[in-house]
Parts: sequence; structure tokens; C-alpha cells
Amino acid sequence: MQALSTTVIIIIINCIVSYLALNNPQLMNRFLLTPYWIERKKEYYRFVTSGFIHANYPHLIFNMISLYFFGYIAEAWLGTGLYIVFYLSAIVVSDIPTYLKNKHNSNYASLGASGAVSAVIFASIILKPFSTLLIYFIPMPAIVFGILYLAYSYYMDKKSRDNVNHSAHLYGAIYGLVFMSIYDYRAVLAMIQTVASAVQNIIG
Repeated sequence: MQALSTTVIIIIINCIVSYLALNNPQLMNRFLLTPYWIERKKEYYRFVTSGFIHANYPHLIFNMISLYFFGYIAEAWLGTGLYIVFYLSAIVVSDIPTYLKNKHNSNYASLGASGAVSAVIFASIILKPFSTLLIYFIPMPAIVFGILYLAYSYYMDKKSRDNVNHSAHLYGAIYGLVFMSIYDYRAVLAMIQTVASAVQNIIG
């Protein structure tokens, strides 16, 4: 029997924890990213726990499908141990700007795996920028999906009034790019060359 990949295990954990939190308001409140209480009570665990809960099932499904599409690429390249470190650290790093911005705001709270998923997406795009995805049965290059993903996140960050930390997508993407640049700068150079060649072919 083939063992489950780390990406699938992370997805399962997200689904279980999110389901429990959505049906238990006390657990949800305990796991939320609340910068005010992190600052006052030093509840640093919230940086991690907030990355395993979601505002609703569409939010959960969107993040987990995105992780499923891209996770196997980053996991295969980094290896299990480093991939886990990368994923968990991405949750924390992508939330730090939100924490700094809202640590004196007692009304702010956020949640979601957005930062980590975005980091995985952009690390994977560096490795395979033109791998084909089927998004709602529409074939789409990975790099195009990544751009649309960030555009959607920016729009939702400006318009949405939910607790989803949409801005973490941007910081997660930056972290994914920086992490891969440090881990394997040759992969980044190869991606730049691949994209440049594709653009040159398009413009003739």
C-alpha cells in the first residue's frame, strides 16, 4: 500500500481541524490569529494554529485544491523534512506583517492557510512555471494561475470584510520566492530563462 504524501496529510489535517473549529466556536476563537492577544498574552501558538482553520467550507476547499495542485512539486524538490519546515514557517512569516499592523487592534482576527498555500504555489511555479493545471476543467499554465491567484487575493483584501487574511497571500508568495532563491538559486535562474524564452516566442 502506497504511503500518503506529506501534502495529502497536510490537507487531511486542515480538513479535520477546520471541521472541528467550524463546529466549535470556542476552539475557533482559541485558534484564531489575534495580534492583540499575541501581543498582550504572548499566545504565539496562534501564528501556527490559525493556519489550520478556515472561515467556511468554500474557503477551505479553495485553499486545499490549490495546495493539492502545487504541493507535490515543492514536496518532491525539497524532500519531506524541509517541505514541512517550509510549510509551517510560511504560515508564520506570512502572518508577521498582519501581526505588526494589528497588534494594538483588539477587534482584528484572521485565519486560513492562505500564506502557506501561496508560498507553496510560488515555490512550485519557480520549478515548473508552465506545468498545466485544470481549473474548473480549463487548462491553465501554473504561472498564469499564480498571477490570477494574487490578483484575486489583492481584490479580496481590499473588498472583503470576512476574517480571511487575504494579504497573507502576497507575503506568502514573497516568502516562497525568497525561500527558493536561497535554497536553489539555479532553479530561479532557470525559471527566469524559461519565462523569458516563452515571452520572446510570443512577441515574435
